[in-house]
Amino acid sequence: MSEPTTFEIVLRGRASARLLRPLLDDFTVDHTREGVTRLVGVVRDASHLHGVVAHLTSVNVELISIVPASHSNPNPEWSTQS
Repeated sequence: MSEPTTFEIVLRGRASARLLRPLLDDFTVDHTREGVTRLVGVVRDASHLHGVVAHLTSVNVELISIVPASHSNPNPEWSTQS
Protein backbone atom coordinates (compact mmCIF):
# COMPACT_ATOMS: atom_id res chain seq x y z
CA MET A 1 0.00 0.00 0.00
CA SER A 2 1.73 3.13 -1.19
CA GLU A 3 -1.06 5.69 -0.81
CA PRO A 4 -3.73 6.36 1.83
CA THR A 5 -6.60 3.87 1.62
CA THR A 6 -9.93 3.75 3.44
CA PHE A 7 -10.31 0.50 5.37
CA GLU A 8 -13.19 -1.20 7.12
CA ILE A 9 -12.15 -3.15 10.22
CA VAL A 10 -14.74 -5.38 11.88
CA LEU A 11 -14.27 -6.53 15.48
CA ARG A 12 -16.19 -9.14 17.44
CA GLY A 13 -18.15 -7.60 20.32
CA ARG A 14 -18.88 -4.04 21.30
CA ALA A 15 -15.46 -2.43 21.75
CA SER A 16 -15.51 0.39 24.30
CA ALA A 17 -14.37 3.93 23.58
CA ARG A 18 -11.64 3.44 26.18
CA LEU A 19 -10.12 0.55 24.20
CA LEU A 20 -10.46 2.40 20.91
CA ARG A 21 -9.31 5.82 22.18
CA PRO A 22 -5.95 5.73 20.30
CA LEU A 23 -7.85 5.11 17.04
CA LEU A 24 -10.69 7.61 17.38
CA ASP A 25 -8.90 10.41 15.51
CA ASP A 26 -8.47 8.21 12.44
CA PHE A 27 -11.60 6.03 12.47
CA THR A 28 -15.34 6.32 12.84
CA VAL A 29 -16.96 3.70 15.07
CA ASP A 30 -20.24 1.96 14.27
CA HIS A 31 -22.08 -0.34 16.69
CA THR A 32 -25.31 -0.67 14.67
CA ARG A 33 -25.11 -4.44 14.29
CA GLU A 34 -25.47 -6.52 17.44
CA GLY A 35 -22.27 -8.23 18.48
CA VAL A 36 -19.76 -6.38 16.30
CA THR A 37 -17.91 -3.08 16.14
CA ARG A 38 -17.10 -1.57 12.74
CA LEU A 39 -14.26 0.92 12.27
CA VAL A 40 -13.89 2.87 9.03
CA GLY A 41 -11.04 5.24 8.35
CA VAL A 42 -8.09 6.22 6.21
CA VAL A 43 -4.91 4.24 6.73
CA ARG A 44 -1.88 6.23 5.58
CA ASP A 45 0.50 3.38 4.81
CA ALA A 46 1.45 -0.19 5.74
CA SER A 47 3.14 0.83 8.99
CA HIS A 48 -0.01 2.69 10.09
CA LEU A 49 -2.10 -0.44 9.39
CA HIS A 50 0.37 -2.59 11.34
CA GLY A 51 0.16 -0.15 14.26
CA VAL A 52 -3.66 -0.30 14.26
CA VAL A 53 -3.61 -4.11 14.24
CA ALA A 54 -0.93 -4.17 16.96
CA HIS A 55 -3.04 -1.92 19.17
CA LEU A 56 -6.18 -4.00 18.67
CA THR A 57 -4.43 -7.27 19.41
CA SER A 58 -2.67 -5.79 22.44
CA VAL A 59 -6.06 -5.07 24.03
CA ASN A 60 -7.32 -8.59 23.12
CA VAL A 61 -9.90 -7.49 20.56
CA GLU A 62 -10.90 -10.24 18.14
CA LEU A 63 -10.54 -9.12 14.52
CA ILE A 64 -13.17 -10.49 12.14
CA SER A 65 -12.05 -8.70 8.97
CA ILE A 66 -9.86 -5.94 7.58
CA VAL A 67 -10.68 -4.90 4.02
CA PRO A 68 -10.30 -1.83 1.83
CA ALA A 69 -13.64 0.01 2.00
CA SER A 70 -14.10 -0.37 -1.76
CA HIS A 71 -14.45 -4.12 -1.11
CA SER A 72 -16.89 -3.77 1.78
CA ASN A 73 -20.66 -3.96 1.52
CA PRO A 74 -22.04 -0.44 0.81
CA ASN A 75 -25.41 -1.44 2.32
CA PRO A 76 -25.93 0.20 5.73
CA GLU A 77 -27.33 -3.12 6.95
CA TRP A 78 -23.89 -4.66 6.31
CA SER A 79 -23.20 -8.14 7.43
CA THR A 80 -20.28 -10.24 8.56
CA GLN A 81 -19.97 -13.90 9.23
CA SER A 82 -20.17 -14.78 12.89
